Amino acid sequence: MAQSEFKIERAFLERLERLTIHWQKSFPGIVGGHNSSKFSGPGQEFLDHRNFTAGDDLRAVNWRAYMRLEKLFLKMFQIEPRVPIRLFLDASESMGLGNKWSYARRLAAAITYVGLVRLDAIQVIPFREELVEGMSCGGGRHRFSPVADYLGALEAKGKTDFDRVAREFLGDNRQRGLVIVISDFMGEGDWLRPLQFLADFGHELTLIQIWDDDDRSPGAIGDLEVTEVESGKQVKINFDEKAREQYTAGFDEYAEQLRRLALRNQGRYSGLPTSTSVEDAVFGSLIATQGLR
Repeated sequence: MAQSEFKIERAFLERLERLTIHWQKSFPGIVGGHNSSKFSGPGQEFLDHRNFTAGDDLRAVNWRAYMRLEKLFLKMFQIEPRVPIRLFLDASESMGLGNKWSYARRLAAAITYVGLVRLDAIQVIPFREELVEGMSCGGGRHRFSPVADYLGALEAKGKTDFDRVAREFLGDNRQRGLVIVISDFMGEGDWLRPLQFLADFGHELTLIQIWDDDDRSPGAIGDLEVTEVESGKQVKINFDEKAREQYTAGFDEYAEQLRRLALRNQGRYSGLPTSTSVEDAVFGSLIATQGLR
């Protein structure tokens, strides 16, 4: 993708600046984010009182309550943690088919821009058979240009092994946070189990499945020789209208499995055909599923 494709129109940019990346869980993060947490600490919104104990900060004592009750109570406020956000971007060869790779990178750019504006701690992490060296970014909208350059230089190549990717990521014992996965979720390996691993370790999932129309409903009919792009395996099949209907039903069932996995773990799922513009995806599906607000 040329860098010019990352130059989002000013009107779209202004609309993005009104959004925030949303998560539902409470994480013990660093004070300074914008999503509220149930963990008590210094902040602005009053949460509760608790009894004062030795070593507590005297500045947090409710002195008015002390004057009435002659007992020391500590005021607790709702903190706003800066939760780590990891944006996993599938950079395997299957993403290079059709319009998926261009679409995925533009979508990743838009989500990252929202995070930058809100001063989120966000990391873009491409993956194939293993994690690719990612890019940590933060500090405001003026840091967006290096992100666009980084995404523009990425290539879609190689196989996918998300099981290995998830184990590598979890093996580093990273702080729990929001994990956004942008992918077609295709390939020989299992996706559901490693995604469940991430949820079991306390990460919150936002799954964004991208597909071309031909991925869901292939247009070709007749005697075909199909090549699996990542493995190189070739299969000869007779593909008629009935086979197409069965294939589409299987595709939709797989998408439903991804959606159910995300929802039962307090996460979100969005299915996005590339025929839907990135702008409509952001202000349609991603807001409707509360991945963005």
